[in-house]
Amino acid sequence: MENQGNLIRRNDKAWLKTYEKLGIQYEIDMPPANTSLIDIFEQNFVKHAGRTAFVCMDVKLSYEELDLYSKQIAAYLQSLGLKKGDKVGVMMPNILQLPVAVLGVLRAGMTLVNVNPLYTTKELQHQLEDSETKVLFILENFAKTYEDIGKDLVDHVVVTSMGDLMSPLKGFIVNAVVRHVKKLVPHYTLKKSVNFKKALNKLSAKKYKRPTNIGLEDVAVLQYTGGTTGVAKGAMLTHGNLVANLIQCDTYLGDAFDKFEGQAEQAVIMTALPLYHIFSFTVCGMFGLYRGCIGLLVPNPRDGASLIKAYKDYPPAFFPAVNTLFNALANSEAFKALDHSKLEMSMGGGMAVLKDTATKWEKITGNIIVQGYGLSETSPVASANPQGTGEFSGNIGLPMPGTDMAILDEEGNEVALGERGEICVRGPQVMKGYWKREDATSEVMTSDGYFRTGDIGVMDEEGYFKIVDRKKNMILVSGFNVYPNEVEDVMSAHPKILECGVIGVDDEKSGEVPKIYVVRSDDSLTKEEVLAYSKEHLTGYKRPRYVEFIDELPKSNVGKILHKDLRTLEEKNHG
Repeated sequence: MENQGNLIRRNDKAWLKTYEKLGIQYEIDMPPANTSLIDIFEQNFVKHAGRTAFVCMDVKLSYEELDLYSKQIAAYLQSLGLKKGDKVGVMMPNILQLPVAVLGVLRAGMTLVNVNPLYTTKELQHQLEDSETKVLFILENFAKTYEDIGKDLVDHVVVTSMGDLMSPLKGFIVNAVVRHVKKLVPHYTLKKSVNFKKALNKLSAKKYKRPTNIGLEDVAVLQYTGGTTGVAKGAMLTHGNLVANLIQCDTYLGDAFDKFEGQAEQAVIMTALPLYHIFSFTVCGMFGLYRGCIGLLVPNPRDGASLIKAYKDYPPAFFPAVNTLFNALANSEAFKALDHSKLEMSMGGGMAVLKDTATKWEKITGNIIVQGYGLSETSPVASANPQGTGEFSGNIGLPMPGTDMAILDEEGNEVALGERGEICVRGPQVMKGYWKREDATSEVMTSDGYFRTGDIGVMDEEGYFKIVDRKKNMILVSGFNVYPNEVEDVMSAHPKILECGVIGVDDEKSGEVPKIYVVRSDDSLTKEEVLAYSKEHLTGYKRPRYVEFIDELPKSNVGKILHKDLRTLEEKNHG
């Protein structure tokens, strides 16, 4: 626990000189306290009337339709007797109904609970109970997951099908394929549910009552952390947190969109990452609406053929993704053959972008991946690399405008420049706290308002931060710290390695040693080759001592390698 009375803070903000040198504005102007996301949306529904807001499976949703439909959903929610701040869950992949439901919830004055549709019944039950969700919007493909809980955890369930916002004929065909050809809808009998179309059309948009008492301090979203750090907790993100992050992203990275201002052509944002994840929610969904873009929704990013078709039909200007997706596309001949001339900016987040992936991506698209950094608790963007630096740096960039970042030790003191410590963030995008978890909140917040990320990093003299690893993933080899990200970055450059994950395993002599799990891109790769490559490129204590080939690495739903699952696998097979 930190010594709250004698914290050492230099607060010299080394990045300010870099901001000045690059001509980027550091301070941001927040709107008045009575502003909410509702104000932002309403302004843009008017500003971008006549334009496309989202497109999915070749079906377009205009800004006017989004305005109308979200008002109708808001009116429906208000008719249920819900009050300001009541929790409403949305459990869908990237389909047109998702932004309609999300905006409907927020416009009704309620709190959105983003729910991962791939949750198990147990995970879903925990989140619904913990969040006290009153209404759940759910795609029929996942209705059985909710039904299997075995009790009514929410007061109202709204079930949608893939084709609900398509033309009658196309909707019929899509639903038939999903249900009967691909068999993606397990049988369910939810007696107390209502169909999305009925909920949408139950009331006229004129019945919608715009909330007048919502401001920056009110909670807009409960964003549950991925659960990779224990029991999933709901980060309370306020309207102010999210509005601040939109302004920060626009101030820092908005130049890529400026060329579209006043033009007939709209910027397309490739929305392959699921919108229930905070990276995609803010950077694709909310920011796209903020700048009047077209959100190109990809329901299943693992369906490479559909993703590549969407990219070809609607060439994106902006492509936020994680390393695993960039890597998969960079190794796809079909993707390489596409026209990439419209691509203005590629942004990596969610996990470290590896140098080898960035090099391949630049060669194919001409884009240098702009790596950013953030967490659910920071709405999410805390730092990012500026555009136009001319090279991929491998670091996580400078703190966003109006954001303080510091490298702190266990006691909460700032370490010397270049030394390793915990990356901590303070700024208007940092959450209000964890829902109903004051204990957990106090564990991650310092006495002077910094959020402890749990990530180990360093800062250089220009204010650039580099992430080294999660605290708990660190491997201690004879007293030397080994960080899996660093080893993975080096080893993934081997031409026969598609991707890899590194964990620590027990060793009598050294305490722990690194072990590497490898997915081969060439079946001829041997363990001896892997070990020889590590000997050539890594210092002694960082080299993997053991190699295991694996068909697929365990990953979260946004493609982040789950080291804890690798450790579980190791224990199961070799424990």
